[in-house]
Amino acid sequence: MSGQAQGDGGAKGRFADYGRPRRVDGGLRARSTRGAIGRSWWSQRFLEVLESFALGTRLTRGRSYARAGQVVRLEVAPGTVGAAVQGSRAQPYEVSIALPPFPEAIWARVEAELAAQAFFSARLLAGDLPPELEELFAGAGAPLFPAGVAELRQRCSCPDYAVPCKHLAATFYLLAEAFDADPFQLLHWRGRSRTQLLDRLRVLRADAAGADDQPAATEAAPATPSLPDGAGPATPSMADGAVPPAEPSALGGAVAPTAESTRDGGVSGAGRDAEAVPPVGASRALAGLPPAPLAEAVDRFWLPPVPLPDRPPSLSTGPDLLLRQLGAPAPAIGGPGLLERLRRAYRLLGG
Repeated sequence: MSGQAQGDGGAKGRFADYGRPRRVDGGLRARSTRGAIGRSWWSQRFLEVLESFALGTRLTRGRSYARAGQVVRLEVAPGTVGAAVQGSRAQPYEVSIALPPFPEAIWARVEAELAAQAFFSARLLAGDLPPELEELFAGAGAPLFPAGVAELRQRCSCPDYAVPCKHLAATFYLLAEAFDADPFQLLHWRGRSRTQLLDRLRVLRADAAGADDQPAATEAAPATPSLPDGAGPATPSMADGAVPPAEPSALGGAVAPTAESTRDGGVSGAGRDAEAVPPVGASRALAGLPPAPLAEAVDRFWLPPVPLPDRPPSLSTGPDLLLRQLGAPAPAIGGPGLLERLRRAYRLLGG
C-alpha cells in the first residue's frame, strides 16, 4: 500500500474529520513509559527486526498508542496475532498480523535437537529462552524472526493506507511486551504452545534415558534341575571355587563370606555388585575418559568443558538507519538538505 506516497497533506485531508483517538478505560497499556520497549533479548530482537524495515514515524505514533492504553485486546495463536485498537471512531479497529507457523517436520527436528541437549531443556522448563535458541532455529532452516516485512501479512480495518498504520505499530509494541511476560508466546505464534513443547521434550528425554538404561543382553542361565519332594537345595562344593551362602547373623542380617571362604577362586558379592551396576548421571559421560594430569586440570579450570556456541547473528543494517527512522528534520534546522548531508557523512564514517 502507498499511504506515504500521498504525502502529509493528503493524509491530513483524509483524516481531518476523525480527530483525536477516543480514550480507553482498562486498555492494555505498555509497561514502558519512556525510552525503548522490550527488556528481554527476544523482545528486543523482535523490535530490532521490525525497526530495521525503516518504517519511520509510524512506529513512533504506534508506540504512543501502546503507552496510552489504546489496545483493547491482544491474542496470540499459531500463525496469527489478533488485536483491537481504539481509534477516533466508536468501534475499535480490528488488527491482524500473520506469520506462517513452522511445518510439523521443522518442529520435529527442532524438538529433537532441543531434547538432545540438557542445557536447552533446563532453560525452557525454567521459562527462559536462551540466546542460542535463535541459532538452533536458523540451523534447522526456520529463522525464529521474520527476515523482511514481506513475511508478515498485516491487516487493519482503519482507513489509513499506510502499512503498518499506527494501530498495527501499537500492536507490534504490545506484542513485544507480551513476549517479555511469556517468552513461549513467540514460539506459540510459530506453531507450538508451551504445553505442547514441554510435553514433547519430556517424552523425548524420557525415551532417550530409557534407551541408555537398557541392560546389555546376557546369555540365558542354565535351568535348575528339579529336586525330589522333601529334598533341600544342594550344598555347592567348595572344591570348584563356589561361594558359600551367607549365614544369618545375630542382628538379623546376613554375614558376607570371609576372605578364607573365597581364597580358592570365589568372587566377593561386593565385587559382583560393582561390576553389575552401570554408571549413571555424569559418570556415564566421564567413564570412558582417561584421567587428566593435575597440572592440565588446573590450567583448564576456567575454560569451558565444550566449545561455547557462537553468538546469534546480529542484524546487518545500514549506518543511516537512525536517519531513516527519524524522517526529515524541520526546515528551521536544515530540512531535507541537512538529511542528505548527514546521510553522506554517516556512510563515510560507517565505511
